[in-house]
Amino acid sequence: MMFRKSIDASRALFWRGALATALMILTAGCAQLGGIFAPTAPFVSGEWAELLKEVRVYERRIGFADTDNFADLTQDYEAFVFCGVASRLVLPYSYQDPAITWRESQTEEECREHGRNADVYYGAVEAWGEVGTPVTPAMITSKLDRFLYLVIHEDCHDQFKLPYGIEEALCDLITFKGMAEFTRARFGAFSIEHRSILRYADAQSRIARATVATYTRLETLYGRHARRELTAEALLQERAAIYKAAEKPLAWTQGELTNVALANHMTYSRHYPFLESVFDVLGRDLPHTIAFFRHVDKTKPEPETVMKQNRLKKGSVEFVRAYEVAVMETIRKALIGHIDAGTAAVK
Repeated sequence: MMFRKSIDASRALFWRGALATALMILTAGCAQLGGIFAPTAPFVSGEWAELLKEVRVYERRIGFADTDNFADLTQDYEAFVFCGVASRLVLPYSYQDPAITWRESQTEEECREHGRNADVYYGAVEAWGEVGTPVTPAMITSKLDRFLYLVIHEDCHDQFKLPYGIEEALCDLITFKGMAEFTRARFGAFSIEHRSILRYADAQSRIARATVATYTRLETLYGRHARRELTAEALLQERAAIYKAAEKPLAWTQGELTNVALANHMTYSRHYPFLESVFDVLGRDLPHTIAFFRHVDKTKPEPETVMKQNRLKKGSVEFVRAYEVAVMETIRKALIGHIDAGTAAVK
């Protein structure tokens, strides 16, 4: 485009500066600008099958092996229903904690019948990893961010055999970074699709950290109750105040937070900040990160070894904790080896 030579120089400088500022805002600060600069994700269109194919091509490029997931569309059910019940006087460690009873319930009413005077967590997920999950109606009527999350996250589960408390966080990390890379390449850096995904990924990272902070406060509170410094009534009163304060940071509807829900989300959040720091050390490179964790998967101790060394029963919460600790130590050692190798190469 040609500009008239008579244009005022100061105006030209102003508009160049404004344009540069706008571009910086779009690329660096879109998560903080609300609906104008960071719109919500569009719904998945009728072209979901083609989109799925493109995601699979991207997955192979970053190092995923093919999976049996999403091979067909089911009309038999809308989504996978779950129902978790636990005592209000216990703070479970994760969704693997046997303090939680996971029941088959078709309706919320049935679930709550199991959990009178207890904490209940009822809901549904659109896909379920490691079982050759099909595409469900709930997936293809969801928004783009949720659709991409489900595909990449569930396919990620088929890439590793790590403790779930680590694998859930790792697959979230890979998914959030992968969603951003995919939409940038597929739709463009300034597209609604890519900007909405950046906002989604940023929000999920903040929620993971807020989840850990909330759980830590509750863990301290339940420790006081275990030491008999608090009555059960005082425990539940103080717990209610913590959950009330956590609803906005955790993006939960009023009154829905329970110990079961929080323990479930801690499975995805507990190790997320550390794993994100590992991703940073590895150069924020997804193929490199996936290869690194494949190495961790191959060199981690076997569950049976951890059980024998610590004299623990399989399925106990003590074993769940110990196995995660052992694999986190494997990650740290592998990372130190990676850093040392890089330092030696520079020398």
